[in-house]
Amino acid sequence: MKVFIIAEAGVNHNGSFDKALGLIQVAKDAGADAVKFQTAVPELVMTRDAVKAEYQIQTTEANETQLEMAKKIHLPLDAYGKLKEKCDSLEIEFMSTAFDDVSIETLRKLGLKRVKIPSGEITNLPYLRQVGRMGKPVVMSTGMATLQEVEAAMNVLLEAGVKKNDLTILHCNTQYPTPMADVNLKSMLTIRDELGVKIGYSDHTLGIEVPIAAVALGATVIEKHFTLDCTLPGPDHAASLEPNELNKMISAIRNIEQVLGYGVKKPSQSEMKNILVARKSIVARKPIQKGELFSEENLTVKRPGTGISPMVWDELMGKVSPRNFKDDELIAL
Repeated sequence: MKVFIIAEAGVNHNGSFDKALGLIQVAKDAGADAVKFQTAVPELVMTRDAVKAEYQIQTTEANETQLEMAKKIHLPLDAYGKLKEKCDSLEIEFMSTAFDDVSIETLRKLGLKRVKIPSGEITNLPYLRQVGRMGKPVVMSTGMATLQEVEAAMNVLLEAGVKKNDLTILHCNTQYPTPMADVNLKSMLTIRDELGVKIGYSDHTLGIEVPIAAVALGATVIEKHFTLDCTLPGPDHAASLEPNELNKMISAIRNIEQVLGYGVKKPSQSEMKNILVARKSIVARKPIQKGELFSEENLTVKRPGTGISPMVWDELMGKVSPRNFKDDELIAL
């Protein structure tokens, strides 16, 4: 099964429409299945006094509020239709996460193929209902949540009309960057086994090895932040991949898709030719005369594997040699 890779542009355009277009092109060139932004009317998302997360304080102006920061880095609502048009022209899926009622409706009118719920909205009952009623496949991140909270959110979505087979739940940690010791990747499998849903992983670690590991464990969706330049100002750049890293991650995931295979243990087509070379046969340890009994004293095992398999060694012991065999000759009956 092909892993669906979401290149998370988020707000790494810093409020610049041209940078947003550049991010779409980078995602397309890297081979991502979708590029995702974040849509919000900041005044509808946070109060005037809402504080920033610790990582946001470290990567943006320390004295500004979360609202002041958000106003600087969000695009106007009318920009997202134009971004979708660009994505459509490049044949890469446009996605965006809505953070408020107005943004949900804006994206609904654009006819998105699927909806992405961010970690922070998993306990927002009215929001979940509104998203669920859109009748679209849903991808939901679960950072900061317990399994019980994930299940409660899932049930709200199902009751609102989302089909369980159209729901993919992403394990996630919302610390930017996430310490390796806090990733807890096996939780992704717990979500699958306990809730019976498709699973994926939204990554905020540095580097690319964790999402690759998630694919090996069974993730069907991978989401990863990327940027044009990690040194740009803004809350998410420092924990994002640069274009060359995004390319490497996607290439590695596509390789992992191939190596996971189909689950049947049998020789591959490419290695069939090595069987006769690498395996061994029963051969004469020394000259054997016709009528002599085969034994451990006159038989041994050596390459190539074109003769009698050593797996019948016990059956051969004590049998009468049908003819003379030279030293090092493959035994033939």
